[in-house]
Amino acid sequence: MKDLFSKNVDPRCVYCKRSQPITPKEVACVKHGVVEMYDRCRSFVYDPLKRVPPRPAKLGRDYTPEDLTI
Repeated sequence: MKDLFSKNVDPRCVYCKRSQPITPKEVACVKHGVVEMYDRCRSFVYDPLKRVPPRPAKLGRDYTPEDLTI
């Protein structure tokens, strides 16, 4: 969880405070207009609420209720 709010992230327009998504691959930037979501510029301002956390890892096998009883 600390990685989502870390200040050490790669500057990408998709995580910038100055951008809004318009298509799955493009964002509208206040400074540069329509750009690709993985572009970057010097005006980058990180917004941690735009990051989507990775999906949790799936368990290696399906467990039955008997496996989980003591």
